[in-house]
Amino acid sequence: MKKSLLIVFLLLAFLVSSVAAQELTGTLQRIQKAGKIKIGYRKSLPPMSFLDKKGNPNGYSIDLGREIAAAVQKKIGRIIEIEYVPVTAADRFAALTDNKIDLLCGATTKTLSRCEIVDFTQLTFVTGASFMTLKGAVLRNNFTGKKLGVVKGTTTAVELDKMLKETGAQAEVVLLDSAAVGLEKLRDKKIDAFSADQVVLIGLALTAENPGDFAILPDLYSYEPLALAVRRNDADFRLVADRVISDLYRDKGILKIYDKWFGRFFGRKSTAFEALIQLNAIPE
Repeated sequence: MKKSLLIVFLLLAFLVSSVAAQELTGTLQRIQKAGKIKIGYRKSLPPMSFLDKKGNPNGYSIDLGREIAAAVQKKIGRIIEIEYVPVTAADRFAALTDNKIDLLCGATTKTLSRCEIVDFTQLTFVTGASFMTLKGAVLRNNFTGKKLGVVKGTTTAVELDKMLKETGAQAEVVLLDSAAVGLEKLRDKKIDAFSADQVVLIGLALTAENPGDFAILPDLYSYEPLALAVRRNDADFRLVADRVISDLYRDKGILKIYDKWFGRFFGRKSTAFEALIQLNAIPE
């Protein structure tokens, strides 16, 4: 009798788990079957995503990715591993559409044109483009005759071109493969300034061998709303990610992550970031 009850119980458990598995769709189903979530990241965009001194992926966006991975694990009901997959500015969206990654963490600006290729989570940060120079260099609003480096294929490159046209400055734009290359060329004086999101510039200065050698202009010339990217038309997976982000905004858990990566640079949080918290604290 006991043996029969045990068999019935096991069959019911199997049927329940099978139904639950069938309810999963898209990325969630893929992760459930593989037993892992693949997080794409940029190697040299501190403090958003980068390789730390031990060679491990780390940063503000990586921390958000880990929170989402934990929520996915709870959602699908099994332990999963995190596989970190390095991507570049040029191939990051293709990595999503080609199923090489499940979630893109880094410093990715959400734009309407990019929404034709991928979907985005709720906004995770707000920043803007600025310039890094060698300490003591004179550049402020005087770009004529200067060599300005920027990573190709980024929204910053588009905004830089727009800004130069609007101001009529005759500057030479040098397209680069990565932020790390930009820092190297700036240090070697092959460019006069390197342009990127201000938070990216801060991260570069932070991890540089001699941070005091560099200066970052306080002025911004663009608005950059950052978010994590996911595959298009995958509402279930995106909802899991959005729920995590909204929870972090509602319970102010985002402030711990913010202070961890930006606290040493900013005496107070920007009004834009404070507004971001309020606007994205969507109720459950």
